[in-house]
Amino acid sequence: MTQNSKNKLFKCGFVSIVGRPNVGKSTLVNSILRNNISIVTRKPQTTRNRILGIYTMPEYQAIFIDTPGIHINEKKAINRVMNKTAINAIMDTNLNLFVCDSSYWSEEDEVVLNQLKNARSPSILLLNKIDLIHPKDKLLELISTLSNKYEFSEVIPIMAKNRDSLKSLLSIIPKYLPNSPQLYESEMITDRSRIFIASEKIREKLILQMNQEIPYGLSVEIDKFSEETKQIRIDAMIWVEKNGQKGIVVGKDGSTLKKIGTSARLDLKNYFKKNIHLNLWVKVKSNWADSKKELISMGFEI
Repeated sequence: MTQNSKNKLFKCGFVSIVGRPNVGKSTLVNSILRNNISIVTRKPQTTRNRILGIYTMPEYQAIFIDTPGIHINEKKAINRVMNKTAINAIMDTNLNLFVCDSSYWSEEDEVVLNQLKNARSPSILLLNKIDLIHPKDKLLELISTLSNKYEFSEVIPIMAKNRDSLKSLLSIIPKYLPNSPQLYESEMITDRSRIFIASEKIREKLILQMNQEIPYGLSVEIDKFSEETKQIRIDAMIWVEKNGQKGIVVGKDGSTLKKIGTSARLDLKNYFKKNIHLNLWVKVKSNWADSKKELISMGFEI
């Protein structure tokens, strides 16, 4: 039992971070924790799984739930699973942070808002990327418009990339958390395993390298994760859905796969603070993204 858990005034609770794809949810979590536990790219639907970011202060512990972006087109099983993951977080949390891009309001934002209206917990609206709004009067107009759509507990303009802009948010969150002993040790920043983090780091490099070609047909499984004192040995399998995709990932004479491996190795070394020995393979698993059985085998929460 930690010292904090003995303090009856200590607060601890779950805070979901929700919104449509690519509005800055993962960037927000990473900025709060000062650690890149969630991968970030400019491509929608980069986050596929629920990831906890654990933020512990002397008076409280906020457990942030980084969720997949809620989207309209549920073409495959993986899309339905991602939406279900995000909606479940909204329904089972102490506080919801609704992240919106302050430059425009979309149909998918409306879908998220409708889910929040069914939630029992309060919601704070976070208007992200406010540095791109000119003139500033437009921001006031947007706040007024969105406040008429729903009675948010707070409306806070932020820049998710800039941690200094999050001070107001972090000062407000504790009042929405229940009195409770902390649930995680103070040094923990995520509930995800080192193996999961490794697979996500590799997938991030794949998405960035593939541009618009096949990022949503990719998945990464770690076959071997052997940690020693000064190095980590990782064998990872990259799954694609079609034979043509395999050729794109590998590249001519393996050039693309080598680039991905080099970039991933450097990122993993910086994250784990150890030398990384990384082996990558590419195989085809037809239509895995539309198969519940395959998604379960790959670790998705169905």
